[in-house]
Amino acid sequence: MSVEAGTGSLVNPAPSTAIGGTAASLPRGRHDLTRDQVEQSQRLRLAVAMAEACVGRGYADTPVAAVLELAGVSRQTFYALHANKLECFLEALDLVGEVLTARMGAALLASERPPLDRAIDAFDRYLEAIADHPAFARLYVVEVHAAGPDALVRRAELQATVIDALAYLLGKQDPDGRFACEAFVAGVSALVTLPLATGDVDSIAALRSPLVGRLRALAAEL
Repeated sequence: MSVEAGTGSLVNPAPSTAIGGTAASLPRGRHDLTRDQVEQSQRLRLAVAMAEACVGRGYADTPVAAVLELAGVSRQTFYALHANKLECFLEALDLVGEVLTARMGAALLASERPPLDRAIDAFDRYLEAIADHPAFARLYVVEVHAAGPDALVRRAELQATVIDALAYLLGKQDPDGRFACEAFVAGVSALVTLPLATGDVDSIAALRSPLVGRLRALAAEL
């Protein structure tokens, strides 16, 4: 769905299962789940396991076997769903995007609120998502660089929709204004990278006040 006409798309597909912990295992024996439901569960478990495995090892040193052990999924099932480790990582990255856009999109679409308040609320939702799902946040912010160009392009596409929405809300749709919004989003990502890499979630929360101040200043700039 669009944030407003002309802003680009910021989808809001609230995932059916939370990503904060390992997805529930499939029931043993006979069950009433459809084939699609079974596959969806397996994909979710693999995505969660990929994020959790990368925390301790980093993407480059995470073998498929470590992901399988955490997910409780067989190697045969893994390769039926994913061609390789990178493909599994990209699916996990997409899941992060769904969670972020679901949280931020709800704030951006609250049309009864002033535009700057909507932008600040969306930023707060972003920080909350990082605190609630640090393993996935690390995958999105830190491990994406190790995964290579395909992963970076996938993340850049999501960031572009956020930048477009921010530029629209703040009235910064001219080239200089959009670049200022792009710099703000890039700055936020850079500032949360080290705390995520070291597991220092408290430092991420401490960024909220100065960054909201910078967001207000950006809105006030001519």
